[in-house]
Amino acid sequence: MRRRQFLHALAALSAGSTAVSAGGLASRALAQTTATRTASSDVIPWRNWSASQICHPQRRMAPGSVDELRELVAGTRGVIRPVGSGHSFSALVPTDDTIVSLSRLSGILSHDKGTMEATLGAGTRLSDIGEPLAARGQAMVIMPDIDEQTLAGSIATATHGTGADIGSLSSFVSGLKLVTAKGDVIECSENKNPEIFKAAQVNLGALGIVTEITLRNVAPYKLKSETVWLPIEALLEEADSLAARNRNFEFFYIPFSGLAIAEFHNPTDEPVSPPQPPEESDGLAAMRGLRDKFLKDPEQRFAVMNSAFKDIPPEVLVAPSWQAYVAERNTRFNEMEYHLPREHAIGAFREIKELLETRFPEVFFPIEFRYIKADDAWLSPFSGRDSCSVAIHRVYDEDYRPFFAAAEPIFKKYRGRPHWGKINTLGASEFTGLYPRWKDFKELRQALDPDGKFLNPYLAGLFT
Repeated sequence: MRRRQFLHALAALSAGSTAVSAGGLASRALAQTTATRTASSDVIPWRNWSASQICHPQRRMAPGSVDELRELVAGTRGVIRPVGSGHSFSALVPTDDTIVSLSRLSGILSHDKGTMEATLGAGTRLSDIGEPLAARGQAMVIMPDIDEQTLAGSIATATHGTGADIGSLSSFVSGLKLVTAKGDVIECSENKNPEIFKAAQVNLGALGIVTEITLRNVAPYKLKSETVWLPIEALLEEADSLAARNRNFEFFYIPFSGLAIAEFHNPTDEPVSPPQPPEESDGLAAMRGLRDKFLKDPEQRFAVMNSAFKDIPPEVLVAPSWQAYVAERNTRFNEMEYHLPREHAIGAFREIKELLETRFPEVFFPIEFRYIKADDAWLSPFSGRDSCSVAIHRVYDEDYRPFFAAAEPIFKKYRGRPHWGKINTLGASEFTGLYPRWKDFKELRQALDPDGKFLNPYLAGLFT
């Protein structure tokens, strides 16, 4: 939420409000219900970003070379799980055996001006790619709005941005290298080990450990970012048209306001905007204050918020692409995100909105809506269909489970596929029905890792 005027309006509205408990549940208690625990007191716990996932690994490793990694993997007994920045909310990482960070296998390893490709270490954070890649005459085609993730973690979970004609980050991978359970290195691409490549484009860390990734890129570009307040019903009527007319389009619906912030990104040759001063307030914290103030009076809450926000003027900024995509996240949260067939997405959004505003007045976090193009990776949520994503959130120290449990049947009704890094309750039988190549992935995974070295309890439940 980058709207400066929005933050000022929120700060004014929430001034003097008194916090009221809204049925929150501490993140530590949530973690205890979703993670494996150990009695050992000398083991440092690992937690994800929101502390909804926790484990007590006996070993934490960070190999400094591929050879070190190969030796580590081949010699490890028990489960071994790669770990990135911990921005996944699903149980992909937790194990009490061994976790492996790829932070020392990072940076741009090579680039090709002719093919506009660059090969990067798998542990490279997205935030560390834009500027050095631009210095080499390239830019990523798309980025998500959070750039703390590692490249390997982003690819493993089909992390995406928004754009009706733009796929997820995985769709721009042209090659990668994978260390298997025996310590072998497999190089794969469309032409080399193509079946492994299609499986590894979205791999959940279940096939092995990716060491390097080659991306198809474009020439550096600037984006004009425009944020506009619109009535939600008018926006929904025009959403598909807006997505078709703009390179990147998404919106955030503010619960109990009737209004949404629409964001557009389009290429431009205009000069870069002057640096913006740091935000003076946290928009989500201010929205929480408003929720507390008007928790028992939704009509008054709607009237106040609609009146305060409807006349906020548009905001326009120009920045290099790798800066324009990214938004700060000052408030930790838990998230459920489903990817829906494009023709059903608006209808599903309307049902989620109604659910929130009739049964869950304690929810204040905006609902996010984005567009993603189809691809053909085996476990990509976008495989074979153009999609829209609808994401719902709860602040990390409030109990997300009642709202998410009520919303998930709506997503499932429209054959939504969950984001691999976000909270969901689907099991192997449901995924089998959603992914035509699920059986193929399972068989390939078994061939590469017959002893289940890369399967923690969550993944074992899906693939064994």
